[in-house]
Amino acid sequence: MKHGKNYVESEKLIDRSKQYEVADALDLACKTSKAKFDETVECHIRLGVDSRHADQQVRGAVVLPNGTGKNVRVCVFCKEDKYEAAKAAGADYVGGQDLADRITKENWMDFDVVVASPDMMGLVGRLGKILGPRGLMPNPKAGTVTPDVAKAVTDAKAGKIEYRLDKTNIIHCPIGKVSFGAQKLSENLETLMDAVVKARPAALKGQYLKSLTVASTMGVGIKISTAKYGN
Repeated sequence: MKHGKNYVESEKLIDRSKQYEVADALDLACKTSKAKFDETVECHIRLGVDSRHADQQVRGAVVLPNGTGKNVRVCVFCKEDKYEAAKAAGADYVGGQDLADRITKENWMDFDVVVASPDMMGLVGRLGKILGPRGLMPNPKAGTVTPDVAKAVTDAKAGKIEYRLDKTNIIHCPIGKVSFGAQKLSENLETLMDAVVKARPAALKGQYLKSLTVASTMGVGIKISTAKYGN
């Protein structure tokens, strides 16, 4: 694969054989960001689990202290008595059958997070084939199926992110924008890593954290030492 001039220039500043400390890696990620837009910084955590086993799943959610830098659009499914609370918390869309009809009939998807009260999951469950593949299906572990929909909206707006394994046992998560700078990105990454480390499955016997890499949207992957987090 051929890379552009900016990527090649950035690559010269990074030692691919080295595992950096968190602050140094994120400082490099910011310095080597060359795009004309404010790039998102993502981290990629490779775990030594096997996601095919139910007792080795790693999934949860965490509120990043400095947010993600993204304006999150929240869609809430709840009964009418919770409409006002959800709207007051900042929900962009609140409803029930009307929202489900828009999604199924109009292919409407103008939202980033879906929150549902437990008594609406019968309705929302029928949207699984549409929401599931897009990673939008509400889930109790992520705090998006809850009686307190207002708090879920507040958390989503504040920068709550969900982490979960993909089929290759890697977690991919945004931790902010390049404009945040290394300090705020470091705080966000440490918060995410604390949550992932605590989510270690009890059934796992071997090494848990295999590798940790950060990269901006258009940037080069930078390896981070996982020694401080244990194995």
